[in-house]
Amino acid sequence: MARYIDGFVVPVPQKMSMPTAAWRARPARSGANMAHSEYIECLADDVKPGKVTSFPQSVKLKAGETVVFSWIVYKSRKHRDNVNAKVMKDPRLADMMNPKKLPFDGKRMFWGGFKTFVEL
Repeated sequence: MARYIDGFVVPVPQKMSMPTAAWRARPARSGANMAHSEYIECLADDVKPGKVTSFPQSVKLKAGETVVFSWIVYKSRKHRDNVNAKVMKDPRLADMMNPKKLPFDGKRMFWGGFKTFVEL
């Protein structure tokens, strides 16, 4: 079954990345609109800087920060696009969409959508 994945890599202050109630509440706020199959956030554990590139280098990691890698699984790209349209219009999430109110440097975050081609 082909699914569609949105992937995200973001540098966050180490104090923000701890699994606090406030941090865990962020994705739950959009959950009513998401209707996705899976939402997963992971804290860096074994992500050393590389010689050419790496997770820390990709986000220009600074002292006192860590990397969060996350992904969302959707039924299809169409499903993802429909969900994202609802999320973007939801007034309850406006502060989460404001770059000045993000708890991390959104300019160093990167993301993308991916078609699955192997699932085991």
